[in-house]
Amino acid sequence: MRFDEGETSSNVEDRRGMRAGFGGFGGLGGGGRIGGLGVGGLLVLMLLGYFMTGNPLGLLGGGGDPGDESGLTTQPAGGSNPSDPGAKFVSEVLKDTEKTWDQLFTAMNRSYSYPKLVLFDDQVNSACGFTSAAVGPFYCPGDHKVYIDLSFFRDLDQRFGAPGDFAQAYVVAHEVGHHVQNLLGEFDRAAQQRSSGASANAISVRQELQADCLAGVWGHYAAQRGRLDPGDLQEGLTAAAAIGDDRIQRQTQGQVTPETFTHGSSADRVNSFKQGFDTGQVSSCGISGR
Repeated sequence: MRFDEGETSSNVEDRRGMRAGFGGFGGLGGGGRIGGLGVGGLLVLMLLGYFMTGNPLGLLGGGGDPGDESGLTTQPAGGSNPSDPGAKFVSEVLKDTEKTWDQLFTAMNRSYSYPKLVLFDDQVNSACGFTSAAVGPFYCPGDHKVYIDLSFFRDLDQRFGAPGDFAQAYVVAHEVGHHVQNLLGEFDRAAQQRSSGASANAISVRQELQADCLAGVWGHYAAQRGRLDPGDLQEGLTAAAAIGDDRIQRQTQGQVTPETFTHGSSADRVNSFKQGFDTGQVSSCGISGR
């Protein structure tokens, strides 16, 4: 990817190296974490899930718990605008998503509220509870923040065969896509579906594929701005395929059980991302924006 202007977002919160401890649990918000893409420690969690719940994905649900009343807190955040290469790249991608969604929300006669992106190591506390890095990057609707442990990108490359900077950018854009869903009322609609008895897994899959599509919408405009290098699109598609439920299940349990999917198959994730990328239209993701 190309970020010739070197612009970074001012909405990065660096908590790396900060100790998670016990104390008063402040700021507990509504809604569970969304969009965990975890690879680091994923196999361990799946084995634990199998023995504890009978389902290898039992500990990896797309929504998570609405909060953790354990009293765990995270120490105050570190400085913003970190300068190390990995963090700088993530900040540049976040800035580029801000440009895209500013433009698209204006076209919908709306104002885009920027999410914060929190960098952390190993574990983190959010308005959605205390979370291990093993679940992967996630979005917490309770505080409008995206949480990423940068070691995920190493695992995405080495364990799942999805290298490249655009693969990493896709992950950031996917989580920002969940923020866009939140602002456009998709989480409220999902809650209504749950209350009507709809399948929680089916709702989760729909949310995740929609976020993939919204990541593709961002990619469409990033390409227009000249941000993409040859091969970048393929990197994004490879990353989407690498974290499909069917591929993960086949690797961890030797068989695929579609009824337990929470994020969608590899093919569905690729198709959703490409749908957004090809059209550049929020409406192509099943969102009216009204």
